Amino acid sequence: MSDRVTRAVLDDGAIWRVTFGATKGNVLDCATMGELSAVFRDARTTPALKAICLEGAGAHFSYGAAVQEHLPNQVEPMLAAIRQLAFDMLDSDVVIVAVVRGQCLGGGLEVASLCHRIVASPNASLGQPEIALGLFAPIASLVLPERIRRADAERLCLTGQSVGAAEALSIGLVDEVSPGDPMVDGLDWVRTHLGPKSASSLRLAVRAIRMPFAATFKASLPEIERVYLDELMKTHDAVEGVQAFLEKRPPVWRGC
Repeated sequence: MSDRVTRAVLDDGAIWRVTFGATKGNVLDCATMGELSAVFRDARTTPALKAICLEGAGAHFSYGAAVQEHLPNQVEPMLAAIRQLAFDMLDSDVVIVAVVRGQCLGGGLEVASLCHRIVASPNASLGQPEIALGLFAPIASLVLPERIRRADAERLCLTGQSVGAAEALSIGLVDEVSPGDPMVDGLDWVRTHLGPKSASSLRLAVRAIRMPFAATFKASLPEIERVYLDELMKTHDAVEGVQAFLEKRPPVWRGC
């Protein structure tokens, strides 16, 4: 592990507490996503492991993927990195609990939404703001309608608005709002509900319950990425939105 991703082994190896983020807002750049992918690949080959509790370092879960990596000369490797992370999470065969404090945006919410359970602090704010930059969220387009009502998923993806912890709980985006430390509550949930279970049986149950979704997700994501790369990134507005954000100015849309 590096300063980007750390791993604490708990309960005789049954739980890993994984913390990511070495920059302000725990931005998910390609390097960080690559290290997280390695953690989930390790999980698949660690038979005693039952669950991973995943958190961002400090006050926030993640501001999302690095905006500069959405520029035309960097966007393809960025999409490949988050795709690989998503596939490694789905293939890890362990229960994943996201512990969300503060901002959980963009690629950060995509990662959290792929987890089996999200425990949030009362100050959590969750959203998919990509559309404000003239972009869309490929993974969220698939996973959010699986996790919450399609109408709510479309609202988040098409408006870019964020929701607070209370609303996120009411629409099913998060599973628990913790009045104290969400990591403590996340670990308590794992120990209470998963601790007594057989590790081998639990792994097979994780694979089985997600098998139909994983198959659809893996087949559909490359198609959505093709729309992103071959159509979206050929427009003026997609590039303009990213450049305007980086230059701290309002975007000038052309509608093409």
